[in-house]
Amino acid sequence: MNITKLIKQCQDDYMNTKKPTIAFLGDSVTQGCFEIFKPTVGNVETIYDPEYAYHRYVAKIFGILYPKVPINIINAGLSGDNVVHGLERLERDVLCHKPDLTVVCFGLNDCTRGDDGLQLFYDSLSSIFKKLQEIGSEVIFMTPNMLNTKVSPHTNPDYISSAAMSADRHKAGLLDRHVEWGIKAAKDCGVRVCDVYAKWKCMEANGVDTTELLSNHINHPIREMNWLFAYSLVEEMMK
Repeated sequence: MNITKLIKQCQDDYMNTKKPTIAFLGDSVTQGCFEIFKPTVGNVETIYDPEYAYHRYVAKIFGILYPKVPINIINAGLSGDNVVHGLERLERDVLCHKPDLTVVCFGLNDCTRGDDGLQLFYDSLSSIFKKLQEIGSEVIFMTPNMLNTKVSPHTNPDYISSAAMSADRHKAGLLDRHVEWGIKAAKDCGVRVCDVYAKWKCMEANGVDTTELLSNHINHPIREMNWLFAYSLVEEMMK
């Protein structure tokens, strides 16, 4: 990809080369959300731990591979967000920074709309991809992690019902189909796909209890699993 060419150029002449910019557009997982809890006032509170978000891991990997290159990272992840609102805030949060590469990751919250939202998901993703391409940004569509497949005994008691609904969405294949439509939108727009979801499904097929790899036992990966996103992304960028 061009992003790694830019990084190499910066490494070769970092004094006179514009530092590369990588933006990340997505939901709570992109933002760096993990456990959830119920406060005394309000509905849901999330533990934000940006040091363990996958964009930080990407920066750490490139820091090891290209220690002289000061890569500019823009994290436009937003807890609770979906692709429709992602499109609405695209100019404000991403386009204005003129990124050389933008990683887009949605689906976890979008699948709550059910199959009726598939066309909207496809159309909104396509619009995001096209607007990014118009400003010259390379784009990677990264598929999300899996939802919980069951109600874990370790689930916060305040969120048992939420975990049950999430597991039902998994069993109904709603996230499967949103991932499929997202990949189709990417391919139709000539956008690269980093299919992390397929890796989670592979783990499940090989007997891994993927629900226990979720920090809130619903949809946020544990901190260590964010390395999977990062390694997969860097691998895709190196192609």
